[in-house]
Amino acid sequence: MIEIVFGDSACGSLKMAQNYGKGKYQGGYIGVIISHADGSKPSKREIKAAKREAEEKERLAWENAAPLGGSPANIYGFSLKLSIGDISEEQPGTKRMQALERLYSIYPNDEGQQLAQEILKSTNENLKKVKERTADGESLRIWYSNQPDEMCGFYWFMYLLNQWKVSDEQVFIVKLPEWEAHEKGTIVRKTNWGETAPGEWNRYIELQKTVPQIFIQSCASHWLELKRENAPLRILLNGQLVSSSEKIYDDFILREIAAENEEFQEAMIIGRVLGKYQLGISDSWVAFRIEEMIHAGKLTVMSSADEDMPVYHRRLKKSI
Repeated sequence: MIEIVFGDSACGSLKMAQNYGKGKYQGGYIGVIISHADGSKPSKREIKAAKREAEEKERLAWENAAPLGGSPANIYGFSLKLSIGDISEEQPGTKRMQALERLYSIYPNDEGQQLAQEILKSTNENLKKVKERTADGESLRIWYSNQPDEMCGFYWFMYLLNQWKVSDEQVFIVKLPEWEAHEKGTIVRKTNWGETAPGEWNRYIELQKTVPQIFIQSCASHWLELKRENAPLRILLNGQLVSSSEKIYDDFILREIAAENEEFQEAMIIGRVLGKYQLGISDSWVAFRIEEMIHAGKLTVMSSADEDMPVYHRRLKKSI
């Protein structure tokens, strides 16, 4: 079974899931991050206690997990961020490279450019392999969610399957639930498959569905329409993937900036927008929109980020 996901985190977690829970738990290095609201430094005792708690949680997850099985060679991750930028190309090329470079320009030392090149290269290599394998009759399973990049990835891949004339009998889909009730009486919401722990993948298999050919064709037709519109963004609105302007998320960003003092840390704004509103967008996109506000004169840069840090690790000031 070929597995298709639309993000690096989901790809890595799914590969781990194949053997997660197999054999005796061996333990390993677990890192923890602790922060205090007042900015004070956590004590060694607090760090040690947090690591102990994390290790115990990991051990229990391993012992309660059922390995998914399969081979890492069957997992293909496509991290094209198709909710953003030009999607007019029939095969990811120069325009997709430009969209990725623009999105990842927040990273230092040309890291974003290198990352964009690696993504494009692996995407086209993997597409060739998947096309050949499906032509030989292999089945595939597509994991997607309501997160804009994963939903765009899903429609894009259905568009490809329709072009490749893949039989509907070969195609299985698994959509991430919008919410789940846990044993402790809490509701858990995941925005994308990248938030799924290795020990959790196996229990989602029961959500797997087959799709009729008309569904594949319908998704392909919708993606073709989005390609023709070729808007700056694509978002999920009332369950429908639609074209949108770049400014659609700005109100959420401005709302958090308005709640700050005259000077503030840009990274704090980005963290709150992502955590509070669960929009399914990346830190890169929020940083890009804040950069546009700086260019428009709405904000002023008061300090620069360290050379080895993303550009948004700096202080900004509201402009009068």
